[in-house]
Amino acid sequence: MEFVNNPSTGLQVGVSVALLVVDLLVLVGLLYGFGIYGWADGFNGGNVPEAPGFAWRAMWFLAGGAAVTGGGLLALRWPVPGTVQLLTLGGGAVLFACLAASAR
Repeated sequence: MEFVNNPSTGLQVGVSVALLVVDLLVLVGLLYGFGIYGWADGFNGGNVPEAPGFAWRAMWFLAGGAAVTGGGLLALRWPVPGTVQLLTLGGGAVLFACLAASAR
């Protein structure tokens, strides 16, 4: 008799929802930080704006998080949470890359 160590679909969906909530909180926090940097750049008096640099750092942070968490979950054969992580954090990385490119 062979024992199979596959997580149930219900467990994967529960983990996916929990990770999605955490990912969205991180994205909202980073968007708030970008907004604060953009607001402060308005009072910067002709100096180099800092908001694009923050957006690039956020993009690399999210891209790294997507690769590590999404790739790790996929390597552990948890396809649903791994895909959610890749799509959510990867989409956030694309969003911040677009914000950084448009803010320059």
